[in-house]
Amino acid sequence: MVMCCLALTFSGGALIGAVVSYPITGGIITAIGSLLPGAPAGSLMVGSGSILEEYWTGELIKKLRADTSWMSTIGARNELVNNNAIHMVDVGVDPEVLINNTTYPIPTFGRTDEDISISLDKFDTTNTKVSKDELYALSYDKNGSVIEQHGLALIDKEAKKSAHSLAPDHATDETPILLTTGDNNGRPQARKRLTLNDIIDAKERLDELLIPGDDGQRILVLCAQHYNDLLRKDEMFLKQFRDTATGKALPLMGFSLYQYNLAPNYKIVTGALKKKAWGAAAEPDVDQNASFFFYAPRAFQATGTLDMFYRIASLDPENRQNTVGFQQYHICLPKQLTGFGALVSDFVPQT
Repeated sequence: MVMCCLALTFSGGALIGAVVSYPITGGIITAIGSLLPGAPAGSLMVGSGSILEEYWTGELIKKLRADTSWMSTIGARNELVNNNAIHMVDVGVDPEVLINNTTYPIPTFGRTDEDISISLDKFDTTNTKVSKDELYALSYDKNGSVIEQHGLALIDKEAKKSAHSLAPDHATDETPILLTTGDNNGRPQARKRLTLNDIIDAKERLDELLIPGDDGQRILVLCAQHYNDLLRKDEMFLKQFRDTATGKALPLMGFSLYQYNLAPNYKIVTGALKKKAWGAAAEPDVDQNASFFFYAPRAFQATGTLDMFYRIASLDPENRQNTVGFQQYHICLPKQLTGFGALVSDFVPQT
């Protein structure tokens, strides 16, 4: 009976260890411990006395990520990427259209097209190290978790850079930037809330620019403050333009709505509203948060090479640790600027 119990214990412990990536010897010793009455608590745990408890209770708490679903509305042109650059053709001017022409021969002109080469942005993650001691002690696949985390970090940064690229630098006839007109939000740095009328004004500007509005491809990406303004102030929006089950916005005024919390800020520079430069430091006293909108067929994105840089612990005898980092090429830009715009929070004048 003793031999039979020991055989079952060894095989069961080895199986547990294999299934949960726990050291096989630890699984066997732990299983034996469970059969030995009177063994001191923790006396048969491998390494630190907390390892077994960490094994049973260990969970991966992953960093929360910003919603980047709006990126899926932009067509990918990966097939045009060559050597981490994309080549696009800027077609020449449209032909003139003659009405009731009586003069012949009709004028004939050539069309000059221009090749445009755009280098993709290079995104590098900083390296992460994972020691052999950690892999032995932990109850989860830390290597897999690290790789997943690097991938999500790249997605986050690419989306933030894309949002910055799609928001217009300044207001023009083709790239409208509209200030919000709602009530005072009551904060120390007071701003005017976004209203449905502000969104209607944006729709009107796109209508004037002849941007198609019946195909669901007018995209409005609301910052968190503006999205919450609509939820707070407009009962019609709350009832008719929000999925009550998920809280996500439904199409509104011809726009497909998305929320994204990392849109670029604007500020007044020499009397005019300008988009802040990429990577510029936050300036709470002058930064004006913004939402942006665009016509999806006039934007594009492209992904180039993705490289993983990895050194295994056996090649690092001094530190005995695995090291990993990634490099990804990506770009997202307007094909044509007409129809790209922003809704920027207007400051409430100080009294």
